[in-house]
Amino acid sequence: MVLSNEPSQALLAELHNLQADLIKACNLIEESSEAEKSYLNRQALISNIGSSTRIENAVLTDNQIEWINTQLKEDAKPTAFEEKKSFILDKLSKDRERSLEEVIGCKEILEVVFQQFHEFHPLTETIVRGLHHKLLQHYPKAQHFAGQYKSSENKVVSHNHDTGENKTVLEPASPGTITETAMAELVRWYNLHIKEYPWTILLSTEFVFRFLAIHPFQDGNGRLGRALFLLSLLQSPNKYIATVIGYISIDRQIEKNKSQYYQVLQQSSSGKFYADPKQYNLDSLHWFFIKIIKSAIADVYFYHAKYHKLQKLSESATTVLNSFKNNPKPKLKISDLEQDLDLPRRTIQRSLKTLTDKAFIQKLGAGSDTKYQLVF
Repeated sequence: MVLSNEPSQALLAELHNLQADLIKACNLIEESSEAEKSYLNRQALISNIGSSTRIENAVLTDNQIEWINTQLKEDAKPTAFEEKKSFILDKLSKDRERSLEEVIGCKEILEVVFQQFHEFHPLTETIVRGLHHKLLQHYPKAQHFAGQYKSSENKVVSHNHDTGENKTVLEPASPGTITETAMAELVRWYNLHIKEYPWTILLSTEFVFRFLAIHPFQDGNGRLGRALFLLSLLQSPNKYIATVIGYISIDRQIEKNKSQYYQVLQQSSSGKFYADPKQYNLDSLHWFFIKIIKSAIADVYFYHAKYHKLQKLSESATTVLNSFKNNPKPKLKISDLEQDLDLPRRTIQRSLKTLTDKAFIQKLGAGSDTKYQLVF
């Protein structure tokens, strides 16, 4: 048996339904222009970065991440972030430094995963450790353990922002031999089945869960685990899954369902690591990820429609919209736009109305206190 738990007939029926959704989305993507594909992919990337880091309690918004990405794309050198870090932090404020370091690390490994996934098969522990090192390379306090398996106990903990409560979701594998043995076995199992097993989503779900149950690194396991989930789907023999994954934000849906995400992680293992994966009950986690992917597929249609509305905007409306994208402030007044743009106030007001009507921006407040915010 490939999976630790045999899937039920109901689960397989739901996978057939999901396959139909994937085929429709894949057909739409394949019929799109290269410019539209690039737009869809960028929206998914920004959203995945923002959500994956916010799940781990980072605080940057998708709008801020798009602005950061725009700044760094102007200079594609490997040292671009270190050279521009002070400038970016000056615009965001210093209390965002840890979040910024997490965002850049997540951005870099997701870009590597999407660009090089073919090269990462067969998967090796060296590849996994290398991705972990890249994830934490901009976080100075992690330099001594980035890319190295943990040397002390760690836990999977969920944090409730409203109450301040921390709840232990899972007691992972002990450091040392237990972690090393479990990782070697997980990678061996993955390579043996990823190109052969017909239901990739089930295999990917077990793969990422077993990785999280081991929790092999001192920090960054959640972000890396979600990146490995995407990697496994990109390596799927099912062309519809492999195609669509680059254009949807699974992590955005996980962020929206964060409480349930941690709940099903806990349910799947009763909060404990087991050397024998057959002791896990992954049924609820399989259902959860099927729901997540079905919801994420809606992104393709949403951003497809948005892209075509974008093409019909007037030159002045496009200029105003780009001003929002190129500004680190989350909310702008008309006076901010007047300072940034060489456009008459009336033209800016008319463009703002168009952008608001077409849901590119959101209007907040009234009168002299009116501000506008980009809708991602």
